[in-house]
Amino acid sequence: MIDWQGFMENQQLWIEPIGNIIIARLRGVPSEEVLKQCQERVLLLVQDTKKGRVLYDALELLLPTVDPAIIQRDLNEALNPAIQLRSAIVVPNTRIAYLARLAFGEGDCRIFYNDFAAAIQWLEQ
Repeated sequence: MIDWQGFMENQQLWIEPIGNIIIARLRGVPSEEVLKQCQERVLLLVQDTKKGRVLYDALELLLPTVDPAIIQRDLNEALNPAIQLRSAIVVPNTRIAYLARLAFGEGDCRIFYNDFAAAIQWLEQ
């Protein structure tokens, strides 16, 4: 069983539904385990809420290497095709934007630079 409380306490990962959107906030350098648990928790909330709209807050994410992006891409490629996700990723700079695009591919995903309002508006369309 996953200790979600422990992850909330270490302040690297927060995931919560707010209205019709699932918010996933990541801080620091994410390990493979953190990325897997983030994906797992997001998918559980999608299943529970029947909402496939996800906002990833990557403003405090640190990506010194491309490895986390590749791990996330692999997780996304392994998703059941029946799961329909629409993802908005809020990023602080072009480096994180590039790696987010690499991680999330060309699916129903859009990158936003420091603009939560636009990200939420796009997700609610």
